[in-house]
Amino acid sequence: MDQAVDKQTIAAAATPLTEAEKNAIIGGVLLSMLLAALDQTIVAPAMPTIGHALGHAQYLPWIVTGYLLTATAMAPLYGKISDVHGRRPTVYAAILIFLLGSLVSAMAPNMFVLVVGRAIQGAGGGGLFALAQTVIGDLVPPRERARYAAWISGTWAVASIAGPLLGGTFAEHLHWSLIFWINIPLGIAAMAIINKPLRKLPVAAKRHRIDGLGALLLIVATALVLLALNWGGSEYPWLSREILGLLASSAIIWCAFALRLLRASEPLISLEVLSNPIVLGGTLSLFLLQASNIGLSVYLPVYLQSVIGLSASESGTALLGLMLGTVAGATFSGRTIPRFVHYKRIAMIGLAFAAACLAILTLVAGHASLLVVEILTTCIGIGSGTTFPVATVSVQNAVDPKHLGVATGVMTFLRSLGSALGVAILGAVALGNGLPLAGEGAQAGGAVAGTSAFWVIFAAAVVMLMLALLTLSLMPEKPLRGRPETPVLAD
Repeated sequence: MDQAVDKQTIAAAATPLTEAEKNAIIGGVLLSMLLAALDQTIVAPAMPTIGHALGHAQYLPWIVTGYLLTATAMAPLYGKISDVHGRRPTVYAAILIFLLGSLVSAMAPNMFVLVVGRAIQGAGGGGLFALAQTVIGDLVPPRERARYAAWISGTWAVASIAGPLLGGTFAEHLHWSLIFWINIPLGIAAMAIINKPLRKLPVAAKRHRIDGLGALLLIVATALVLLALNWGGSEYPWLSREILGLLASSAIIWCAFALRLLRASEPLISLEVLSNPIVLGGTLSLFLLQASNIGLSVYLPVYLQSVIGLSASESGTALLGLMLGTVAGATFSGRTIPRFVHYKRIAMIGLAFAAACLAILTLVAGHASLLVVEILTTCIGIGSGTTFPVATVSVQNAVDPKHLGVATGVMTFLRSLGSALGVAILGAVALGNGLPLAGEGAQAGGAVAGTSAFWVIFAAAVVMLMLALLTLSLMPEKPLRGRPETPVLAD
């Protein structure tokens, strides 16, 4: 097996990729990533229609939860597999699993089968998130890699905007199953685009052993904590024996996973990667930033409906400032990183700016106009967006090529976990302060009891941003590999 790997590596080195082939690969993996991102946003508008068609509407939340559980838990496993067996077969496996889940979901005769199909989709989708960034890391050196982070942010922005529009249109005017059927031609197109050029990517690792027990422990521990976060405050009280039991069980299995990392001959996540202070700092800062951003994007529309008085569709449109601001910030950061030696300062300034704007929003939340809210949320997006390229490039630049997939998988895993945790924490803050979470304030004449207390949610998000800034400030800074295309400033 090692000889086969060496032959593939030599062959890849002998036939370098052209710029056209690199662009084809990047376009293909971003298209596959768009599939996974769309399936996190396209389903929500169609859920009432699906519940009416399939029955058992009480299980509708599992359409989202099932996808989230498997997508989050599988991300680190894909990184390890791609390091061992190569990017091309792993990307193909992720796409095929995702398409299988789409097929099961589209043909689902009842709610149970649909939930199973969504879980299968997540098992593939979680790999597509991690592998897209890993493949980009293979193709370009760290100094040039930052610019592609804006492409990734743009992919998320397209999914955030197009997903709800497509989902609502399919469900209202055509058929809800088209939400899943549309993935089949797009997935086949992505595979066709990347088929030939992806063959030239080498396999970095030489040992071929996957820690199956470690992977199982990670998946179960993650599933239990996400179940607790999804059920807490909705299905069961936070201090109920069900939620506390899930959290305790998850903690025990996390401890078992830690012991497995220490004792396994080739652990799922290399201790060399896990102990790297740059990897720790970069992934934790993204974890905290994602917790703030996703939580804010979930509860900001509720604020806009309850306090500002917008309709549901208008509040969705008003989110464009936050989303497009994030893309603009990531684009600016990605293009600026190669010009500076101390590139980490770009993200630190951006995070400080975002936290300051969010703090202002916290102070004026009870009486702000729509224009003020739009300006502040756009600035929050711009500031926070600068961190994604910096953290991603820093983590990938800190590890050897043979560990690139593992490091990127860990980073993707913590981003996904941060999303779930952020929504859960801000939801608990909202419920604890009696805030209206379904736009009741707008129907009740504006500022009802507790409406002005939305500042508590924004204040919690500010704390998360400040913690992300602190974590990033403690992260060591390593010079980026690769030839600079422009003069480097000593700033």
